[in-house]
Amino acid sequence: MRPSPTKLVDTIAVEAAGCYSSAGRIRDVPTISEGLSARLEELRLKSVELVAGEQLLVVERLVEGFSQLVDNVLEKAGLRGILFPKEFNSFIRNPRRHLAKKLYQYSIDLARGSLDPAGFASKARSAIQTSLATNYRSLYQHWVFLQMISIYADKGGRLVYPDHGYLHLDRQGRQRGGSIPANAVIRLPGAREASFYLEAPRPIGWGDSKDLEKAWSLYTSLRPDMVVYRGRVVDMVEWKGGKPGVRRPSAIIEFKEMPDWYVRTRYLKGPLVDRFTAEEWYSRWFEGLKLGLADILGYRTPDYKPQRRSGVRVREADLVKLYASFYKPEAVILVSMHKIPSQLKSLLEESGVITFDGIGIDDGESVAPLASEVERFFDLVVGSPLDLVENRLWRLGVVAGRDDIERAIAAVALRNLDLLIEMLAGDEEDGVDSQYKGLESETSSAI
Repeated sequence: MRPSPTKLVDTIAVEAAGCYSSAGRIRDVPTISEGLSARLEELRLKSVELVAGEQLLVVERLVEGFSQLVDNVLEKAGLRGILFPKEFNSFIRNPRRHLAKKLYQYSIDLARGSLDPAGFASKARSAIQTSLATNYRSLYQHWVFLQMISIYADKGGRLVYPDHGYLHLDRQGRQRGGSIPANAVIRLPGAREASFYLEAPRPIGWGDSKDLEKAWSLYTSLRPDMVVYRGRVVDMVEWKGGKPGVRRPSAIIEFKEMPDWYVRTRYLKGPLVDRFTAEEWYSRWFEGLKLGLADILGYRTPDYKPQRRSGVRVREADLVKLYASFYKPEAVILVSMHKIPSQLKSLLEESGVITFDGIGIDDGESVAPLASEVERFFDLVVGSPLDLVENRLWRLGVVAGRDDIERAIAAVALRNLDLLIEMLAGDEEDGVDSQYKGLESETSSAI
């Protein structure tokens, strides 16, 4: 029979106590035996089971279904791979082990005597609940987006950016060059495209105080779950007066995975953070590093005081309205896993928020209405004359691939060589350029 977490905590604390003085400072370099290390791992896993309970079993089942969706999207959309954020990727590989890893430092602190059993239990509970909630939210957002991609792939859609065949759902390090690139640009039949950004804007790279001053607005900007732009927009940063800003979105999409999300509040601190220089930035970073090392060594300076950041609490139901007033998009869309109370739903829709509720994480068909709504933000992108042909055909109800269109045009040209020669040899008034520009103008006016 496996010992309970309480007994494990007590055993580990007693066994490790000999390495430390009563003041909590290191007397000798602690050596964690193989047996103690195994019990620490057992404690971490048992703590995860105890805190997460039935929810862990539900999440593991959902992760299994999510993995099947990933395989389905890779095949349908012809992708080489999907790159997830580091933390989320670790979570979907093994939710139980990922949550246990969050307790590693706390278990070591327990073993070296700097954390008592009650402190370990409190910190473990908080770490597990926070990580589980964060990753569950990410799971829902990624699931809905991948379902949308699957639906668009069924319609003949494909990923055109990035063009290396990998779908980027992470943002780590992608802003260092001074831009905020799109996570994906999807192209639908009719040469129509839309650009998708997940959890953006984020800060861009900077080198000194002048760069940081320019980029500061991106540190304090509100960050919706998803931003959509019409057409191909591969950088959401718009420079005006030498300072970066955010292009006006076509649509903002916010996801709500909790059944009681509308009674919850979110702590927003970005817009209220005081601006500081690059030198102050590095000073604060170094101070944080020192405090972290001091905590590991069990040392506190006499003048140590925890810092509190200023901020404001905003109800989740009001957050989407805040996004609308801040970014002024064409549309704000709210996607809820659970049904929204009718009165609240009416109030949101009266304020211009488009709502989709009951979008369950294991119900792919429920995403279809959302995908149809977002499809109206796919606009014609002309990179070659064939794009105009494809768009005109699509408007006439003819959906054809690019290869089929090229072969059809070649066949028409071969059957009408005299007309082709006449156009190629014509003057400015009746030549190919003149006739093409006329067709281009005609297509644009029809959109």
